[in-house]
Amino acid sequence: MKTVFTTGEAAKICKVSQQTIIRCFDSGQLKGFRVPGSRFRRIPREQLYSFMRENGIPTDALDSGKRNVLVVDDDEDLVELICDALERDGRFEVRSVNNGFGAGMMLKDFRPDLIVLDVMLPDINGKEVCGLVRSEKTMDDVRIICISGMVETDKIQGLRDAGANDFMKKPFDVEELIGRICQLLEVEVVSAK
Repeated sequence: MKTVFTTGEAAKICKVSQQTIIRCFDSGQLKGFRVPGSRFRRIPREQLYSFMRENGIPTDALDSGKRNVLVVDDDEDLVELICDALERDGRFEVRSVNNGFGAGMMLKDFRPDLIVLDVMLPDINGKEVCGLVRSEKTMDDVRIICISGMVETDKIQGLRDAGANDFMKKPFDVEELIGRICQLLEVEVVSAK
């Protein structure tokens, strides 16, 4: 278990910009120390934990070390397949919803690191959800993989322009999806045995 964090790591855990962490550190709100002989700031785990508690930041990312993945799709069988595979992997905390409204609610509470997003939802289109996520400054680091049966190149480009990081055509191999999730989250890819 990691006991000391860089400002970049603390920013990722708190889901804020590195500048915000540096400002809090320099103002004394976030306690830590500088590496002797350098300008580098370091934050001990217990100090980061206290800071997160005091500022109402969910501490589950610090507690578990797991990355949060939100699956948004109205195909229950596919959702179950993706969630099962991610939970079996053990490195992900997974939640799922079946519509855009639920996704909007879940974004605030769950604070995902990555969203697997169906483009054709019953109440809102995936491109709009991408736009919503990208319009929120606190979600700049959230990665989005869009999934859909449609493959018109201009539509896929439209999703990328709206903020999607990746696109996969349905049906797809769940192991490949997990591989892409790991790449986007910079988590080591573990091949299935």
